[in-house]
Amino acid sequence: MRDVHRLEPMPMNPGGGAVLAAWERFVRGEDQVPGIRPLVAISWHRCREQYRVDPHLTEAPVAVAEPGHTPEHDVVFAELGFRAASVAQEMNTLGGVVTVTDATGRILAEWGDQATLTRATDSRLAPWFCWSECAAGTNGMGTALEAHGPVSIAGAEHWCQAFHNWVCAGVAVRDVVTKEPIAVLNISRWRSQLPVTVGSWLANAVATTQCTLKRRARDSGAELIAAYTQARGRSRVALAALDTAGKVVIADDTASVLMGVPADTPAVDPTLRWTPGLPELVGAVRYALPRAARNPGWVGSTQIFTRLADEPTSISIRPVFSSGRLIGNLVSFGTSEGAQMLQTEETAHPRTQPRRLVATRGNRMVLLRLPEVSFAESEGNDVWLSTDRGRLRAASPGLDKLDGELADAGFLRVHRRYVVNLGRIREIERSPKGELSLVMDDRANTMVPVSRRNAPAVRRALDI
Repeated sequence: MRDVHRLEPMPMNPGGGAVLAAWERFVRGEDQVPGIRPLVAISWHRCREQYRVDPHLTEAPVAVAEPGHTPEHDVVFAELGFRAASVAQEMNTLGGVVTVTDATGRILAEWGDQATLTRATDSRLAPWFCWSECAAGTNGMGTALEAHGPVSIAGAEHWCQAFHNWVCAGVAVRDVVTKEPIAVLNISRWRSQLPVTVGSWLANAVATTQCTLKRRARDSGAELIAAYTQARGRSRVALAALDTAGKVVIADDTASVLMGVPADTPAVDPTLRWTPGLPELVGAVRYALPRAARNPGWVGSTQIFTRLADEPTSISIRPVFSSGRLIGNLVSFGTSEGAQMLQTEETAHPRTQPRRLVATRGNRMVLLRLPEVSFAESEGNDVWLSTDRGRLRAASPGLDKLDGELADAGFLRVHRRYVVNLGRIREIERSPKGELSLVMDDRANTMVPVSRRNAPAVRRALDI
């Protein structure tokens, strides 16, 4: 597993030399950038091909209006603000700037010596301006939102030429259940290297904050299980408890089959929950959140397609609160209680499937069509793809994220470490104890284990 306390080495001459030459070639349209760190090369690719950020942008844009956020976000902002303020005195001495951003890359607050703050203002490195990659290209804050662990960006590694004089390091605090970013803590200096201790300081600050989030996730999970147990005592309809991200905390036998998740088995670790194989259900839960937040007595109903039916199934969604805080929903299948939920783009199409996956081989980016991928395997935060072009590291870290992106594209989670392409399964092997293994259609005919929890979903998907 990668050491999250260690920043990747940055070039000694960040403002020019080989990095600047590679940047100039990439801006002109070349794809091969030898000598550039994979993290930076992948970020450049996103900025040029996906976000289409002008590399000659001279300042960060104004941030959009503040998005809605949860109490967990408030906890994170307060904790990071405290830690940023505590290191501000050291930054005054070093001539640095400490910033905290939200999940959109919008700077919420900054600390540092006055001279550097004044210089930072020229680039709009200041509160209420946006530094996400899609707004300002490769930078410590925006790239940290796209990656796991501390991120360093120096000089010409920045996508926008106007920021080549800055050296920065950032790290995102992520929701312990969904793994989505909540905030970023970042340190920047003008034309100067950062202290070697920055990586450890950033990682420790995030680890402390996420301990608080994990404790809150454990408590909310217990509350959802209690609400589920109480509701099961009053009714025998198919029932499940989902958190606010649409992850399953616990479900009965019937609901688990409909969603493709384990039955009546709350996770020992409250941050390890299950993603239902029903995008419409996740969309309906997200649709319900703001309505329940405005009206705690709100109950909604709609229809979704489940795994076993050719016709849509009615569901009812009832919010669950703890100490006035919305922590999730109880979802009943086969009932139509409450207000009818409108079919929106979010409920009907909650996510768009990727057409290609981006992987890395050394300093090269490899663009893969989905049929070329046999399976994905996690190793810590890294994901390795078994493909027709060999074993490649996925550009996006985290198997949960990949699983969510590919759930409707013929891929299935079969183990906590594996997601497989159902179309690339060659054989199925059953052990004397009934355990399943999948023989994949790759170069090595790799055998992928199927966990007991995921075996029912595999049998349904393969009709065995």
